[in-house]
Amino acid sequence: MTPRLGTASWTFTVDGLVERPTIWTWDEIHALPASSYRGDIHCVTTWSKLDMHFDGVSVDTLLDGVETAAEHVVAVADHGYTTNLPLEDVTGGRAWVVDTFDGQPLEPEHGGPARLLVPHLYLWKSAKWLRELRLLSDDEPGFWETLGYHNYGDPWREQRYWGD
Repeated sequence: MTPRLGTASWTFTVDGLVERPTIWTWDEIHALPASSYRGDIHCVTTWSKLDMHFDGVSVDTLLDGVETAAEHVVAVADHGYTTNLPLEDVTGGRAWVVDTFDGQPLEPEHGGPARLLVPHLYLWKSAKWLRELRLLSDDEPGFWETLGYHNYGDPWREQRYWGD
């Protein structure tokens, strides 16, 4: 079932191994400097889409000023779905919280109102219906990773399942 989340009550949180958790409303996150991604995305089911254009906020912007000893992050979706990533894979201009695709609001079927976008990894690492980034000292495998998907998910190495 596809969640239908309204922006009036939507919030986004950065918490975990931080001195002070930060929570943004829809309007507050849109007051941050905007950032765009134009490039390719890849699904674990072997399809790719080329020259995609998303707009949102860079994870670097969201973590600006955050002091942390974390090395990992868990992305948490509205309905409890999680996926894990090394922190270095969502920083350095490599990940965004996006809400716009080709100039239009991101449709619920594609993760709207907002999703994580980590385009250099398989798309299951780009959690739909994003609500939280939890910074952690240790890796904590997410939903698909606990069911046998690869812990990292590099499409160029075809890391689909544990053992790939």
